[in-house]
Amino acid sequence: MTELQDEPRLKGAQRPRTAARVAAVQALFQIDQNGDRPENVIEQFLVHRFGTTLDGASYEDGCIPEADTQLFSHIVRLVTSMRTQVTQEVEKTLPETWPIARLDPVLRALLLAAAAEATEGDAPAPVLINEYMDVAHAFFSGDEPRLVNGVLDTLFKRLAAERNHDTEQTQQPD
Repeated sequence: MTELQDEPRLKGAQRPRTAARVAAVQALFQIDQNGDRPENVIEQFLVHRFGTTLDGASYEDGCIPEADTQLFSHIVRLVTSMRTQVTQEVEKTLPETWPIARLDPVLRALLLAAAAEATEGDAPAPVLINEYMDVAHAFFSGDEPRLVNGVLDTLFKRLAAERNHDTEQTQQPD
């Protein structure tokens, strides 16, 4: 058996990159609700929250891997630096009768984080949709994960169409 086959398969929020996204959503929620400065919240997470579980045991004791702290910090900074743009991207995707301000604050933070990563375009859409579905399941047990799936699918398709259109425009001869 290979080394990978000997390891148990990690689920959802147990994976370091997914755990980073869960933490980023928590941090964005905290920034939104308390008006905290992003750098202060990032530092608080890095110093006090990563590496422990609710019962005080280490991640090693609980078989929960350490979050990818670089990805966590990147997402929080990305959302806060692009807040207006990613808010507009999410608003374009939501039904007109459902403004972003009406969303649950955690759901709003999740969609803004996903929209920021989608806008950045560094990760494939299916990967990000899957990751943020796992994040949604970490926070919600109702219909919210389905809403996340629908919104992100629409958002990624629209962004891809816009990128393709922009590429075609720049490649056309004068």
